[in-house]
Amino acid sequence: MAQSLHLLSSSSSQSFSYLSSRPNLNPFLPTQSLPFQPRRQRRQITLSASAIPPPPPPQSSSSSIDVDSVTEAEMKENGFRSTRRTKLVCTIGPSTCAAEQLEALAVGGMNVARLNMCHGTREWHREVIRRVRRLNDEKGFAVAVMMDTEGSEIHMGDLGGASSAKAEDGEVWTFSVRAFSTNLPDHTIQVNYDGFAEDVKAGDELLVDGGMVRFEVIKKIGPDVKCRCTDPGLLLPRANLTFWRDGILVRAHNAMLPTISSKDWLDIDFGIAEGVDFIAVSFVKSAEVIKHLKSYITARCRDSDISVIAKIESIDSLKNLEEIIRSSDGAMVARGDLGAQIPLEQVPSAQQKIVKLCRQLNKPVIVASQLLESMIEYPTPTRAEVADVAEAVRQRADALMLSGESAMGQFPEKALTVLRSVSLRTERWWREDKRYDATELPDIASSFSDKISEEMCNSAAKMANDLGVDAVFVYAKTGHMASLLSRCRPDCPIFAFTTSTSVRRRLNLQWGLIPFRLNFSNDMESNLNRTFALLKARGMIQSGDLVIALSDMLQSIQVMNVP
Repeated sequence: MAQSLHLLSSSSSQSFSYLSSRPNLNPFLPTQSLPFQPRRQRRQITLSASAIPPPPPPQSSSSSIDVDSVTEAEMKENGFRSTRRTKLVCTIGPSTCAAEQLEALAVGGMNVARLNMCHGTREWHREVIRRVRRLNDEKGFAVAVMMDTEGSEIHMGDLGGASSAKAEDGEVWTFSVRAFSTNLPDHTIQVNYDGFAEDVKAGDELLVDGGMVRFEVIKKIGPDVKCRCTDPGLLLPRANLTFWRDGILVRAHNAMLPTISSKDWLDIDFGIAEGVDFIAVSFVKSAEVIKHLKSYITARCRDSDISVIAKIESIDSLKNLEEIIRSSDGAMVARGDLGAQIPLEQVPSAQQKIVKLCRQLNKPVIVASQLLESMIEYPTPTRAEVADVAEAVRQRADALMLSGESAMGQFPEKALTVLRSVSLRTERWWREDKRYDATELPDIASSFSDKISEEMCNSAAKMANDLGVDAVFVYAKTGHMASLLSRCRPDCPIFAFTTSTSVRRRLNLQWGLIPFRLNFSNDMESNLNRTFALLKARGMIQSGDLVIALSDMLQSIQVMNVP
């Protein structure tokens, strides 16, 4: 026996009515809370808010549903609650660029493949993108592609083609702005900033890659700067350089450099042409940079739905944090470079602030840099690294990212396994202790319709926790309502159904979402019956499972058992 509540709103009038199949129910009596009932007897509640919908469009002849094959196998074996909520991003490099290596990462839980435009040729990146797309088409994955721009900050050259170089304590190295027509001399590093030799002074401290290697400036000889290594370590091609004077970061040169360089614009054109899902912008200083890039993407390809991710990795980014995040489609906490511009002890609080603000503004956030740095060389992480990963999961970040660990490390698959297992265990501990998230979520709707969607998602997430439902189903053509549900961090997984393959891939970055591609109509009952049939046929759900279903087309909520 079902009971329904319908709320209809239009520009001209609003009407409220309670409908029931019970003949003696007085619609004007005060409503009562629904008692908890055994699974297959729970009542159905429907809330809808929209103008009367147009007739449903013609149905596609397709009767299939696209779902990640690894998630499908995991759910069949362990059930809904076993699914990982935190997403995983892997940087692709020499260690992971082959087709079989990419498949191994996808099987291991990679949700997004990141391409760092600091390294490799565009032709190399093009081939990786096409391998990822083939993997999705042939194996049923929804791995998204993120292109990360190089940025115009000061950085090293490519080390003359070497994959790395070791700087030992006390060694003297030359940092030069000159162009070499032959091979680089020993212990010489090219610098991309022409004013480098003019800006530094003897006694300055030079940090490579956020402090992974440190040098002290000894003297300047024309375009060359002689430096003594004070903290030994591994030098990697195109590593970021910062220099400090009397304990203060020297920032004057940064103000003269554009956020998006001429090379970056060419790389962005490449990314648009290849149809990447995300473009991450390095060293964002203001919201204007993000707005300019988004308008450029729209002008170049009006049908493009590329999302722009702001990398928070400088003092300027922190000063303008909220306006940058509001203008972007997501953010990345690039802790390596950020830790080179602010005191190390401030990095944890900065990370927590960024993660919280992104959550409040409904922007996916990635915690990146040095999560499992030791696994570049060793098969197991340090215990401190494991604790760091667990803390990022506990903060409810949308995603964690591997950089050198997966790009050029010796154990990329093992590093990914560590991220996955620590994420799963930390999430399970959170659920077992009933640590429902108490983060205050401010209103972010910009219209009355958006406000309705936001309230529905807030209510659905609370109902999911209170009723202990097995999953939340959301039908979202644009993905917006699925994103709002993810923001609420419900205790159960979110099945996000969309008609768009590109939307499905982009949703794969957001916390708790299991994205499906499915052709559906405006008829919610038909959609649910078809979805139940398809998922039951694949063994992913079973009769009696309790679900909450939402739709952004009719703005409706339903609570029901799978028939």
